[in-house]
Amino acid sequence: MAFDVAGCSYQRFMGRFSETLSAPFADFAGVTAGSGMRVVDVGCGPGALTSLLVDRLGAPAVAGVDPSETLLDAVRERLPDVEIRKAPAEALPFDDDAFDAALAQLVVHFMRDPEIGVGEMARVTRPGGVVAVCVWDHAGGRGPLSAFWAAVGEVDPGARDEASLVGSTQGQLEALLGSCGLDDVVGDEVTTTRSYTSFQDWWEPYTLGVGPAGDYVRSLDDATRDRLIAACRTRIPEQQFTLDATAWAARGRVPS
Repeated sequence: MAFDVAGCSYQRFMGRFSETLSAPFADFAGVTAGSGMRVVDVGCGPGALTSLLVDRLGAPAVAGVDPSETLLDAVRERLPDVEIRKAPAEALPFDDDAFDAALAQLVVHFMRDPEIGVGEMARVTRPGGVVAVCVWDHAGGRGPLSAFWAAVGEVDPGARDEASLVGSTQGQLEALLGSCGLDDVVGDEVTTTRSYTSFQDWWEPYTLGVGPAGDYVRSLDDATRDRLIAACRTRIPEQQFTLDATAWAARGRVPS
């Protein structure tokens, strides 16, 4: 999976969606300004959610962790006063009960083992604390990449999209948190909007090699790529437009 990319590449591909998703997701998780909470951002990437958490809680109250060194370089430059560590979600480098909440924004579906990853989030969260996760509604066609994957399906019907990834279907995240022993599990959806200046503004980030979509585009020969672009143009306006994107979200409490 191509996430060892420059922070600026991730930002151009998904970062602007992540930035605007962070506030409603943090609201859903119950992370509010002045709460005195200590929070960890699991799979922090270049710091979209981390930055929002710092704005609400202050740098000393926030930690971040990610396995990608290039993305960690970006978040460390952006937030030099935040504790940032390199590790996968399945092996968080923190003590038991270290946080009041653990959040994973757009991460669970890329964990090698989501049950272990969410279990680790619960381990580092104190009893009664919150574990919250969200994943784009890829299966329902409401994610930010839905038009792209629909075009891929037209051009290359055998290609695997992101609809089968864990958390991409309603109810999966609640089931995951429940299977990890969390109490009071609640599911909902969070939505955000992103503006584009043109079709090219929308298409260019797919060429940067970020995530499954970027991997797929880079695997194509010139002729197939041209066919894909033509299929995308039937779904995406040529001039300025906006896209809405919805993610499934779930939260639960660590048993007391």
